Amino acid sequence: MENYDHCSLFLDPSQTLPHVSDCNSLHHQFGGEFHSWPAPVEMVAGDRAASASKSHSQAEKRRRDRINAQLTSLRKLIPKSDKMDKAALLGSVIEQVKDLKRKAIEVSKAITVPTESDEITIEYDPSARDESLKMKNKVVIKASVCCDDRPELFSELIQVLKGLRLTAVRADIASVGGRMKGTFLLCSKDNEKVVCLGTLKHSLKSVVTKIASSSIATNWPTRSPY
Repeated sequence: MENYDHCSLFLDPSQTLPHVSDCNSLHHQFGGEFHSWPAPVEMVAGDRAASASKSHSQAEKRRRDRINAQLTSLRKLIPKSDKMDKAALLGSVIEQVKDLKRKAIEVSKAITVPTESDEITIEYDPSARDESLKMKNKVVIKASVCCDDRPELFSELIQVLKGLRLTAVRADIASVGGRMKGTFLLCSKDNEKVVCLGTLKHSLKSVVTKIASSSIATNWPTRSPY
């Protein structure tokens, strides 16, 4: 067995060591036995915690900036809100939204809007007699018709009313997207003659059916009647 000089394993103090950063040189010099030591666990964990804290702070700042920007926009919409705190401002906004919703409901009740299905409603309307002196002591009928909006529609309706000796004293008509809804207050030309509601409804149905057939013939969108 060969003898080795154990002293040769130690470096000569006068020998110049390679720079610490030169890992490859140290690796070859010590026969591959040199290993780089990782940073302490506490240091790595501290760096990660600091980085996470910084990211969280930045995200929180961006969130606050967005909220403040939206609050500024709300202040522009609410009168006399410059000196309101956030809670008072949000409370005022809620009240404004409630008020707008209430007004929207009231407007929707007053406006005639067509629906997607054909429909006819007929009823006596005694309350309408007080709206005009000319309607005193006359039978007033409220008729509502919803169907496709076709050029021949009103001429057909006029023919029906003439045949039943009815005249329209008021009409509310709306046309949206090829659909029409009309609400008519009708009064009999013969003061003593009472028009049968069933007869009027049947006549109006005939008109709506004719309009629906005309729509199908001209490739208009079809809808279920009544």
